[in-house]
Amino acid sequence: MDLDFLSKLIKNADTKIVMIVIDGIGGLPKEEDNKTELELAYTPNLDKLAYNGICGLHTPVGSGITPGSGPGHLGIFGFNPKKYQIGRGVLEALGIDFILKPGDIAARGNFCTIDENGIICDRRAGRISTEKNQQLCRILSDHVYIPTAKVFIKTVKEHRFLIVLRGEGLKGNLIDTDPQKIGIKPLEPKGGIGSDKTVEIVKKLLNQTKDILSDHHPANMVLLRGFSEKPSWPNFPKVFGLNSAAIACYPMYRGLASLIGMDLLKTGQTIEDEFKTLEENWDKYDFFFLHVKKTDSYGEDGDFNSKVKVIEKVDELIPSLMNLKPDVVIITGDHSTPSILKSHSWHPVPLLIWSKYCRPDNVKEFGERSCIVGSLGPMFPATDIIPTALANAQRFEKFGA
Repeated sequence: MDLDFLSKLIKNADTKIVMIVIDGIGGLPKEEDNKTELELAYTPNLDKLAYNGICGLHTPVGSGITPGSGPGHLGIFGFNPKKYQIGRGVLEALGIDFILKPGDIAARGNFCTIDENGIICDRRAGRISTEKNQQLCRILSDHVYIPTAKVFIKTVKEHRFLIVLRGEGLKGNLIDTDPQKIGIKPLEPKGGIGSDKTVEIVKKLLNQTKDILSDHHPANMVLLRGFSEKPSWPNFPKVFGLNSAAIACYPMYRGLASLIGMDLLKTGQTIEDEFKTLEENWDKYDFFFLHVKKTDSYGEDGDFNSKVKVIEKVDELIPSLMNLKPDVVIITGDHSTPSILKSHSWHPVPLLIWSKYCRPDNVKEFGERSCIVGSLGPMFPATDIIPTALANAQRFEKFGA
């Protein structure tokens, strides 16, 4: 859908939309019982919404494409992720309220573990604590010295951190040094046209970092990805006529919501905290984006059972949401993260849309096999989710005579 076209159809309505993104919700079945994490989870409340709503599987970017978290979220927010591309660095910066200046280059970092030969053993350094991350960032900030650029090194969360380069003539068109797999060395910094200065700065930065962290096992090296500059994009609240708020614990998702104009609500670190924040701010907004992270984390760790438990925790809290009497509820994920793959995947993502104006299909439970036969179909474009929700919230004018 064209955003300009949609914005011209928007009308005011006293209705509320809630989008719950259970990150990486899609899975693959285990051999033991032939069920995915979502299918194995006990989810009577989600099943009830599915029974009374409409279901399907959505494709975040396109058939066969494995999306990152940025493209995955942009698609479900109605932004064509092939048109609106952004590196992870800017999102992390915005998520921790780092003020990017024009020309700043931001990159997302992972503390990682390498062996004596420089081979990556663990891309996340055992998911070190945020406190350890803060200590390491202070050490790096005190000892890294690049004469041709100012370097900011900031903690994000757990093993994640932010690097921002500030100086003259820098470019953000660098490839990642993170190969996103173990058993090989980090990639050498490389870039496109005009990036030679930035590439040399990153090389010096990484060489110094390796020396500084050599005695800090398991976090004895770093991986960088998502080099980018802050873009200027359409504003979600203005395009869709929705006074919008984001509830997310992890900075990257707060950064993405901030980039497209959503208000960021302060919340705690648990799913219960997030639902409480939703309730406390219910009267202030028309649209809520509530993000659940741990399903993705456990999927990437290959922890099938823990992913199941997170899905069940979300289900337990659904009645508290429905007691608020929302007009439209969207339950989905930004991509699939099957535990058996330990990574994001290309598989279409379960999608549930509930409203009193839905024409219910024959889906009786929320799971991959059930959703594949839902009325939204097995390959529903992610960019159509918000328009469908707006229609069910009575927020579109009739098109044409």
